Amino acid sequence: MRIFMEHPESVGETYTEHMGMALSFSVAMFRAAGCCFVHAFLPFLFKTTGRDTITELHHRMVTHRDRRISSPIQAPAE
Repeated sequence: MRIFMEHPESVGETYTEHMGMALSFSVAMFRAAGCCFVHAFLPFLFKTTGRDTITELHHRMVTHRDRRISSPIQAPAE
């Protein structure tokens, strides 16, 4: 069905490649959510895990937004 391919193709990925990327983001977010949950009760643990995960995922998404582009978009310097 076309509905399954429209979005992956719009970012230059196959269905399987897109599934892999989405699942890798999901795992990272679940891990970060768990760390943030623990941090809420034990603030001396996982002090930067949430921020670090968001930064890393943003970097991955921006620099790999479209696999059809040969040179990835560079994230802005901080």
